[in-house]
Amino acid sequence: MAAPLYQIPGQQAPSPGAPAEAHAAAADGTGERTVAEVLAKSRAGAVIDDLERDLVGLAPVKSRIRDIAALLVIDKLRMNLGLLAHAPSLHMSFTGNPGTGKTTVALRMAEILHGLGLVRKGHLVAVTRDDLVGQYIGHTAPKTKEVLKKAMGGVLFIDEAYYLYRPENERDYGQEAIEVLLQVMENQRDDLVVILAGYKDRMAAFFRSNPGLSSRIAHHLDFPDYPAGDLLRIADKMLERQSYRFGPGARTAFEEYLVRRVPQPHFANARSVRNALDRARLRQASRLYADQDRVFTADDLSTIAESDIRASRVFEIAAAP
Repeated sequence: MAAPLYQIPGQQAPSPGAPAEAHAAAADGTGERTVAEVLAKSRAGAVIDDLERDLVGLAPVKSRIRDIAALLVIDKLRMNLGLLAHAPSLHMSFTGNPGTGKTTVALRMAEILHGLGLVRKGHLVAVTRDDLVGQYIGHTAPKTKEVLKKAMGGVLFIDEAYYLYRPENERDYGQEAIEVLLQVMENQRDDLVVILAGYKDRMAAFFRSNPGLSSRIAHHLDFPDYPAGDLLRIADKMLERQSYRFGPGARTAFEEYLVRRVPQPHFANARSVRNALDRARLRQASRLYADQDRVFTADDLSTIAESDIRASRVFEIAAAP
């Protein structure tokens, strides 16, 4: 194979003997021979199960992740038997509104890829335009290369990736970052997976303006907004993880809160649910703090009361004439 046109400084080139070693392993009968063996050794199955259990809703996303994992597992079995197994392109696009689980799924994908031996480290580096693009000539390329160096062996998650491209500003340096990124996505795709994320319509326009990027993205996953029932389940899980619970009437009040809040501007799905619960905890703390001579029980300290929810401004706005 020809040497890559661009190599991240400090990045070790793949060993030329690696394919021969893989074929030797196949020849002597080592390596997993069943899907169950691959899943057990890689922990990919456990990660997928965790994703299914911990992430509410998102059935289409979970199905696509399972499909990708299945392809990678079968490729590993083919390689173990000495069959030709081309390393698939794994760069991805995650589209959807804020708070729909894109970063969480990216983290789990990094774990799956690491478990299956497709990336060396399995870490996630999450960045935005500001981490990649410089403010003056000659600053962008070194800045982008430094981020890529940190991400090598894992997954680079670029949120709101469309901000890299600003054609209305001829002095903008985002295109330089894109060019460096393109080279690495092509030449070092066996050691780095890039996930570009953002709003669906803006990502579509971004790809139309940058066909080189679009052609390197193998998997497009769309993250839908959560329906009200899923948002309520997310609230239950968030409270449980913090050893809180809804008191009598509080869960119904929070359901009513969601009905009022979702249609309002700047609603961000699970992120807004978390913020609402944080404010409810703040009200609970203020309510309990005011009763300074009371001996509290664990139940007192763990219960979000209905009044803690209904004190939200969302109910005041709804009641206004």
